[in-house]
Amino acid sequence: MSASSKKGSPAYLAGIVLIAVIGGLLFGYDTAVISGAEKGLQQFFSSATGFTYTDAIHGFTTSSALIGCIIGAFLSGFLASSFGRKKTLFVAGILFLLSALGSWRPEFIFFEKGVPTSGLLIAFNIYRILGGIGVGLASALCPMYIAEVSPAEKRGTLVSWNQFAIIFGQLMVYFVNFLIVRAHANDPAVQEWAMQVGWRTMFVSETVPAGLFALLILLVPETPRYLVLSGREDKALEVLTRINGYDKAGGILQDIKDTAVEKKERLLAYGFMVVFIGCMLSVFQQIIGINAVLYFAPRIFESMGMGNPMAQTVIMGIINISFTLLAVFTVEKLGRKPLLICGSAGMAVGAFGVALSNIADLPAFIPVASIMLYSACFMFSWGPVCWVYISEIFPNTIRSQATAIAVAFQWIFNFLVSSTFVPMYSWSPFFAYALYGVICIVAALFVWKLVPETKGKTLEDMNRLWRK
Repeated sequence: MSASSKKGSPAYLAGIVLIAVIGGLLFGYDTAVISGAEKGLQQFFSSATGFTYTDAIHGFTTSSALIGCIIGAFLSGFLASSFGRKKTLFVAGILFLLSALGSWRPEFIFFEKGVPTSGLLIAFNIYRILGGIGVGLASALCPMYIAEVSPAEKRGTLVSWNQFAIIFGQLMVYFVNFLIVRAHANDPAVQEWAMQVGWRTMFVSETVPAGLFALLILLVPETPRYLVLSGREDKALEVLTRINGYDKAGGILQDIKDTAVEKKERLLAYGFMVVFIGCMLSVFQQIIGINAVLYFAPRIFESMGMGNPMAQTVIMGIINISFTLLAVFTVEKLGRKPLLICGSAGMAVGAFGVALSNIADLPAFIPVASIMLYSACFMFSWGPVCWVYISEIFPNTIRSQATAIAVAFQWIFNFLVSSTFVPMYSWSPFFAYALYGVICIVAALFVWKLVPETKGKTLEDMNRLWRK
């Protein structure tokens, strides 16, 4: 028997996790691409003669992908249980690809190219919603897949890499958008280019990672937990052996079998609190307001008088990447709860700093530093750790359906925050950020009082934890 068979293959585990986190990268890429494209998109449809493209319609258009995210999240539980984690992720990859192509050329077959009409606007939003369904599926399934193939002592770190991929995807698209705009900065007809071509180029750039993910996901195995639940124990043992080694694989398989005997349990079989806590973690991750900042970052920096808002957005993306790595390397050492509580406190300070800057005559660097602090604290806490919790807190027999509901709550509140931020910010920037600051404090208290620490526990331990 080879050494890798006895101890498992770290390279094999790293390879399949690396492929899975491309789904997280696409999650970040697809949700953030709109930040660079929305101005050109607004100019394009505002030039329409057959209808009036209002701010309300633009708000819906920039957020329409989130409707798909809600649909995808709700479908994820059924698809993951019925067809498996791997096949559902493949479907997500195809949806990403279709959305990128359709958003680039929404006129396909049915409309005249370059002529804005109400029908073309509907077609564009349908393509964005398709991409959103892919995001909803990936947001639920990528952490679940990684959690179900990872050894307990590495699970928090490996699931956190998914959040790193999300932020890296956002940084990638910020940088791509920046390069696209910069390439035409000296063009006398730059406004016309941005209105007709620029936003299309930004959307079609997603086809590269989307196509790569759809192909590579076919190479990974199905998760051992799903294989056991679907009666393929021999295949589950084979995957567990390659990951954990022969000595451990049998014991892990027995634990999975012991917690899978009840097969299809009702959602509240382990009580109300497990589902409530999982859903509220998702809700707090959104209502602390981070996506309002990420989606509208260029406009926010422009309103602060920054010279090149796209460049500032790239800088913020680099800071976000750095602090996400902090979580990756500390989540198994410090635990989940301390990171969430400390991150909430730091976000509150940053949010109140931005709020005060809108009613007091403070130097320009203070609101910029405050918003960077706010974003950075999210990146080492609620960003990765919430996904770690959602992927591991639910018992095996209800994980698919409970995760689907928790992620759906996340996207519902993402849509509410994103669609209300602009009118709230226009009415009172102070109120908008002060509200987020207060919610951050409430989130810290919620974690402190109600959320259990799950560091070092196996997924099968969740059954025993909530049975108590």
